[in-house]
Amino acid sequence: MPDFFPDPDLTLNDTQLAPETPSAKQEWKAFLREVLETLGLAVLLFLVINLVSARVRVDGYSMQPTLDNGEFILVSRLSYEFGNFQRGDIIVFRPPMYPEEAFFRRLLGLPDFKNNYEDYIKRIIGLPGETVKVENGNVYINGVPMVEPYIADAPQYTGEWLVPPDNLFVLGDNRNNSSDSHAWSFLPMKNVLGRALIVYWPMANWMVLKPDQSVLAAR
Repeated sequence: MPDFFPDPDLTLNDTQLAPETPSAKQEWKAFLREVLETLGLAVLLFLVINLVSARVRVDGYSMQPTLDNGEFILVSRLSYEFGNFQRGDIIVFRPPMYPEEAFFRRLLGLPDFKNNYEDYIKRIIGLPGETVKVENGNVYINGVPMVEPYIADAPQYTGEWLVPPDNLFVLGDNRNNSSDSHAWSFLPMKNVLGRALIVYWPMANWMVLKPDQSVLAAR
């Protein structure tokens, strides 16, 4: 039998409210917030990556046969924050004859268009307090000859240098075609960007750059 008597607990004002749908303005704000968060994260990652590493293109032939023109290498900016300079390390640095760069230019790895120069890449040969001598096609450290299987040719120049504190003596592997310490003297350690770790492009040239290739001959 039909129930003709309404439920006393129900009233005419008891209605089911439809769920609110976000307005176009709210949707736009949410989209914009997501875009800004994504961009902010991308910028943060970019800065963090550039704080710890750099990607450098080899320009020139001063490091042949180890490195060739056009190769791309990965450089660690933290190598010397947690470790010491070692003979044989291949490093990237600001040449000492040029003025110091702006912090953010260095951080972002941007070229210095005003001064029109690029970072150099060479090999550490002499450490602070050591005497470096080049004579008869050989390099001597404190009178002990170095064994260097990586150079292109024996150096055709001569000279002797005492490396001062907080400085390095660097040479290119292509000894007779390199602008390095034999030409412009010592490299301040503060100018060093980092240590070259890996050749990553072209893929056919991929290799790890070992820091221990330079050795001193036994007396």
